[in-house]
Amino acid sequence: MIVPREPQSSAAVAEHYDELDPFYREIWGEHVHHGLWTTGREAPEQAVEALIAHLADTLALRPGQQVCDIGCGYGATAEWLAEHHGVHVMGVTLSSAQLRQAERRAAGSPLLQFMRRDWLANTFEDGAFDHVIAIESSEHMADKQRFFDEAYRTLRPAGRLAIYAWLARDKARPWEERLLLEPICREGRLPGMGTEAEYREWAETAGFVVDGFEDLSLKVRRTWALCAGRVAKKLLTHSHYRRYLLDARSQNRIFALSLPRIWLAYATGSMRYGLLTAHRPSSPA
Repeated sequence: MIVPREPQSSAAVAEHYDELDPFYREIWGEHVHHGLWTTGREAPEQAVEALIAHLADTLALRPGQQVCDIGCGYGATAEWLAEHHGVHVMGVTLSSAQLRQAERRAAGSPLLQFMRRDWLANTFEDGAFDHVIAIESSEHMADKQRFFDEAYRTLRPAGRLAIYAWLARDKARPWEERLLLEPICREGRLPGMGTEAEYREWAETAGFVVDGFEDLSLKVRRTWALCAGRVAKKLLTHSHYRRYLLDARSQNRIFALSLPRIWLAYATGSMRYGLLTAHRPSSPA
């Protein structure tokens, strides 16, 4: 696993998203995750929703099921799942700013509920959910094994887990770790970036049966070219972007450096993006 030279706590993750909240909403939009380009002709908004739809199809969601969305962001993914599949979604986030936006979506909806909670210290009952999903949030977990252990505990027998994750390539070369992967972790407040093999091992150690892994790196990497272009445009046309980057008090301004790093990490194969699916056995082995 790639570990940043400066430890990243859950408090640092929350501060990152709270401080950068207006920038995330302007650059990423309501869905704070990658897009999935399967034909190459999708508009960015279509690609973002395609990523959610792919996860939903993989899980074969059914109306009335209970889903936990770990790291739910602004709640847009939870809302999409509820509207398109009739599932009940409990979303959890570390960020107060994200929670405020998510709660607006939940107003009047019997299918949506959100709370500010650290997944590694959650108090959900055993077997509370039919499905647990994590879209680009496991990277922010300091204890990856506990992340999987808690997913296993809170899933019902035969319940399914689906994770979209940023991953390091297996046996990353020293220059990749030094120039790309370690800085990406540090600048993006990731306590660690695992490999596919490590994710499989953590899942199996928790008790899961791994159903499959899909490498989607080539289908999502356009996200970063789009984000870099949006940031460049904002810097040229919006003075508050320039003021933020030049303000030494801005604790998370360094994340701007990660945009070209992440694009390059995908281009070189140093970083991967994958969908891991697993299920909790119906009965103990």
